[in-house]
Amino acid sequence: MDYTANTLAENLAFPEGPAFDPKGNLWCVELHGGQLSRWGEDGILRHEAGGRPNGLAFDAAGRAWIANAELRAIQRLDPSTGAFEIVADTLDGEPLRQPNDLAFDAAGNLLFTCPGGSDEAPVGYVCCLAPDGTLTKIGDGLRFPNGLALLDDSATLVVAETRTRRLWKGAWDADHRQWHNPQPWAELDAPGGPDGMALGVDGLLYVAIFGGGQVRAVDAGGNVVRAYDLPGQNPTNVAFDPAGTLGLVVTEAERGLLLSLPDLGPGVPLYTGG
Repeated sequence: MDYTANTLAENLAFPEGPAFDPKGNLWCVELHGGQLSRWGEDGILRHEAGGRPNGLAFDAAGRAWIANAELRAIQRLDPSTGAFEIVADTLDGEPLRQPNDLAFDAAGNLLFTCPGGSDEAPVGYVCCLAPDGTLTKIGDGLRFPNGLALLDDSATLVVAETRTRRLWKGAWDADHRQWHNPQPWAELDAPGGPDGMALGVDGLLYVAIFGGGQVRAVDAGGNVVRAYDLPGQNPTNVAFDPAGTLGLVVTEAERGLLLSLPDLGPGVPLYTGG
């Protein structure tokens, strides 16, 4: 399939977590720079987040929610004030295992992955932060849980397990904050492993393959039906432009790129926590 990959920005310090705020502005985080960065035609505007920010999502109020691996915390920034705060940093009295990626569901719960220390041992887990601040573990025993996506109007949760090259899929009960019977759904037999994901209105789940230099599209049966080669071998995450102009935006860490695949999309609108 013919497609175009345009470079929006380069020389970023391990970009991750592309996301659009409610006004349509494109942001990402720079893991090695400790930055929350906004892209625009006039360049990159950076906010100092500290630590190693790894994932990003926006709520309906325009606040940025950040999974910060080094701080072992979920941060929140109000762009109107520039003030950061720690929203969650412990689970059952222990520091979080280096939060990685995050997404809101239809009920306003914030779901996020914690892969710290799970490159070799299956000690990674997935959490749910409820609107009232209650934090619970909803899945564990994973080897580097990474990107996550909500399907079927928030009734299904998919989590990428990078080290096994596998996507796990299970029913998501937002009211009771339970991930029911997650099972292996897609096996991505390729160099590297699955990272961040975004759902298209075509029903395909677009998955960044870190170490494989591709975005792969997975259908409802868990089959890879399309693959898009990228400049750079380490795409970290993807997001659809809600305005449709940029198509699928990809962060790529090997060369520090922010990419646009304008021929892809549109995407399913993301939940914003209320």
